[in-house]
Amino acid sequence: MPKIHLTRCQHLSPFADILNGVGAPTTSLLEKFRLPGSLEEKAEHYIPILPAIEFAEFASRSQGIDDFGFQAARTLHFGHLSERTRNLVRHSPTLRVALEQACKWASLEDTNLSNWIEHHGDHIRYCSRLAGTKGLQHLEHSQWLQNVFPIYIVREFAGMHWAPATIAFEAHYVPGMACQSFWPTSKFLAGQEASWIDVPASLLALSNRANERHPALTSDHIASSSLDFIQTLKLMLPSYLDERPPVLAEIAEMAGVSARSLQRKLSLAGVTYSGLLDAIRFEKARKLLRDTDSKIIEVAFASGYTDPAHFTRAFRRVAGVTPGQFREQWKPR
Repeated sequence: MPKIHLTRCQHLSPFADILNGVGAPTTSLLEKFRLPGSLEEKAEHYIPILPAIEFAEFASRSQGIDDFGFQAARTLHFGHLSERTRNLVRHSPTLRVALEQACKWASLEDTNLSNWIEHHGDHIRYCSRLAGTKGLQHLEHSQWLQNVFPIYIVREFAGMHWAPATIAFEAHYVPGMACQSFWPTSKFLAGQEASWIDVPASLLALSNRANERHPALTSDHIASSSLDFIQTLKLMLPSYLDERPPVLAEIAEMAGVSARSLQRKLSLAGVTYSGLLDAIRFEKARKLLRDTDSKIIEVAFASGYTDPAHFTRAFRRVAGVTPGQFREQWKPR
């Protein structure tokens, strides 16, 4: 069964911010493509990437926004990467190690993203490609993000004004004048085998300004090779808990399979879709009760329950205690 390829909500936020800035009906546009509305609150959550690309292209055309991917990339910075990716980079002793780590853990940002390094004489190419998107149009929106983040990684070592000599896109894409003015020293290439930027080999030995060793990797890091379908749903569904979670037929459509095939997949894993949703709701509620001071009713709504009494019954069924009792047990002594 095909996977539902996911990206972090954080990467869609710049597009939404631009739409808000021009007075576009951002929320309704997001809803049209079954994407969550409150992106900033869900920065570390995951959403399906293909509807996100379709959203960006539709919004660009309907609102008359030229070079939407470039405009969104302009508002991004190093801090928009996941905390784990930032730590990997900041604790790398040299730029070479930082780029290698970024390649290894690319799936922290997009579960279907592959990054690799190619050596070409006096420079390297930091390459990116999204699996499962071959032949799709308008990938430049996503590929701008694929290229701009390694630029920011290099800048952590080479300084904030560094720019690559070449910025290449897998998409057949010609940047507009505003883009070329913003990157005056960079040449743009389109229709490549992958998206990439070039980095002089002489920069790879640059030391990290933090001069710290990079941390040990924990077992909960996300690796695309280990993501099965159930894990993918567990990553994606929390983004929708405080809105209307996708029904099974919508999940099947995202995965490009029939609802019956999806039911078989869940059955083989020993779960039902409703049971999976209940487990995800419980995990979200447990985390909020333990780590925040939110009121019980706020926890209920954030976890996808419209009735606080139903939330209490459902939580007690799983935990054996009420939400209030659970929080009391976790209070620091």
